Amino acid sequence: MAAGKKPPGPHAGHREREKRQFLANGLNGLPDHKVMELVLFYAIPQGDVNPLAHRLVEQFGSLAGVLNATYDQLLQVDGVGPSTAALLHLIPAVSARYMAQSASFDGQIVNTWQYRELLQPLFFGQRDELAYLVCMDGKNKVLATRKLGEGIADAVRITSRKVLEAALACNATQVALAHNHVSGVALWSDADVDTTLRLKRLLREAGIELADHLIFAGDDMVSMAESGLLRD
Repeated sequence: MAAGKKPPGPHAGHREREKRQFLANGLNGLPDHKVMELVLFYAIPQGDVNPLAHRLVEQFGSLAGVLNATYDQLLQVDGVGPSTAALLHLIPAVSARYMAQSASFDGQIVNTWQYRELLQPLFFGQRDELAYLVCMDGKNKVLATRKLGEGIADAVRITSRKVLEAALACNATQVALAHNHVSGVALWSDADVDTTLRLKRLLREAGIELADHLIFAGDDMVSMAESGLLRD
């Protein structure tokens, strides 16, 4: 060994081995902290990032918890700098764009699960409650998807005027409401049902049918129409 040259450390070649393992096998069987370690290789070019991967997963409870954390929350973790926080914050946004562009949805709603293809990317990785209105013509073709509200305690409490204006602006014959629950539970509350039925009556007076109200939570989606809650 040349004079003055340090011998390889215990982690020499570790990064390349981990990358090769991922390329060969994907993420199958890897615990959350190992997946996080792979991500951190690209934010922190040198050093052992395994302890930081463990800290992040322990701090936020899971890989999903880390990726759902805000930029400021990430910076509070020892070892996370601006570049690392920015990369972790970027991943959900890139994933949502990928989901939106790879969806096979062709613009016409013929079954409930096509709502999921249309709307899931809009809710993916969101930390606040959002509400959307899908506006359609008489042949179930989507005319527009309009955001109704964001960042409020109960996003379904949208003013009737806002819903009606969005539907009329699109010249919609029928519409579907959608909102997410950041609690992770895809279940409607009594208030959700009451508000939905009130909006259904209002829209019908304007000649517009409320086709459904969908609630998203993580990977789950429930339909009020399929559950029989919108029947007259």
